[in-house]
Amino acid sequence: MDIGHLLVRFVLAVACAVLANVLIPRRIPGKAFGLVIIGIVGVFFGEWAFALLRQEFGLDHAALRWHIQSVRIIPAVIGSAVILYVVTLMLQWGKYT
Repeated sequence: MDIGHLLVRFVLAVACAVLANVLIPRRIPGKAFGLVIIGIVGVFFGEWAFALLRQEFGLDHAALRWHIQSVRIIPAVIGSAVILYVVTLMLQWGKYT
């Protein structure tokens, strides 16, 4: 992985986190820093989950293969949305216990 690929992955992670925040309107903890962290973790989670689903169930739709420098767009957005939802759900749950 070279520096250009890492920079593209970083920019896509932020874009996926912003799109996930549009899909699931929640207040992101940590503002911009939280957005970056949720995006990076979401991209890795989305790629891992897609690889697992493709291996176990043969899930391989053409739309799921759209990518920019080997970062798959749809799984990255879905992964960021899942991470955003889980993080905000845990923070809300922590307030009430």
